[in-house]
Amino acid sequence: MNPADYSALDETLEIMAPMGPDLSNGFSNHAPMAIEAMCAMGRRDAVMPWFERYRHSLAPRRARVARLTDDGWRAALGDQRRTEDWFEFFRNELEGRPWPAVLDTWAERLAPGLMAAATHGVIRTGHATRAIALDDNPARRRELADGLAYWAADYMPLPAERHRPARATPSAAIARVQIIPPGTRRGNFGAFTDALAQLDSFPPFKDTLDAVDPSGDPHAFLSDLTATFARVFLANAHDTYTTIAFVHAVTGPSALRPMLPYLRDTTTQAALAYAWQTAAAMYGTFGTRTDLSRLGEIKVENPDELIARAIACGDEHAIKFTEVCLREFALIPDPAFPAAADHAIRMLSAT
Repeated sequence: MNPADYSALDETLEIMAPMGPDLSNGFSNHAPMAIEAMCAMGRRDAVMPWFERYRHSLAPRRARVARLTDDGWRAALGDQRRTEDWFEFFRNELEGRPWPAVLDTWAERLAPGLMAAATHGVIRTGHATRAIALDDNPARRRELADGLAYWAADYMPLPAERHRPARATPSAAIARVQIIPPGTRRGNFGAFTDALAQLDSFPPFKDTLDAVDPSGDPHAFLSDLTATFARVFLANAHDTYTTIAFVHAVTGPSALRPMLPYLRDTTTQAALAYAWQTAAAMYGTFGTRTDLSRLGEIKVENPDELIARAIACGDEHAIKFTEVCLREFALIPDPAFPAAADHAIRMLSAT
């Protein structure tokens, strides 16, 4: 695997400066995230060819509604009309304070809405954090502001009742997560967040948030969480829709990893608990298989081969997911990670 090479990132961020967080079809703009992932995998050579194919679908920034203030920001949480208001707010925040302090303050405030834009808010923030930690420059500060703005404007809390947290790891707690019975689910949802609204009327999900204990080693917790949902992915990703849904059950939580060095313990614990809840929400809404033990033979592929196949596939989810799976595999050599990347590439190459 090639060393990271970020020499193409800032050029593309400058090109995308006038562009908003959504595509012309209403879906999320994945370009900043996919490009940062390619840079992290040492494939700067693939950035511009991929971006030239993708950029035609970008949409301009939305109009501003009204200026956000330190006293009035709560009323604007989850108001998708106000993405640009949030962007200007965070640009001002990042001009006035060190970016790690801004990140910590707002990760704590935004953690309950980690499902924002089907986790794309936190994912974009995670990619931006990794980039700005390498080089604090205006383009990367703007990208961090965009990530936080997307998280805030699409802020989406999930139903929860607080109890004393269980002393369980994600891999132990997953067996207790109930899924919405497939026969009772409503279908034909265009957006994942619309489908997730079914959890509001599914009482068993309300206990999910406190089913795990995030108070220990945050890196170990996150590794266990992502490995668990790599297995959920392998068991349940059976078509394009479910593949994309369950990709985010891994990439959403993993987006916290670049942030961990800059978060206080209290922020970290809250964010990890909500990351677990968010991944479990994907499972409860879209899952059909609860037996995660029978995955058949898992082969560990060569990382460079997986990267080449993901880029050749061209799908932004395949690229981002492959980078995350290889990053997590480097920390704990669980074969579910490369197997999940392989399965995603196969599923998304067929579309």
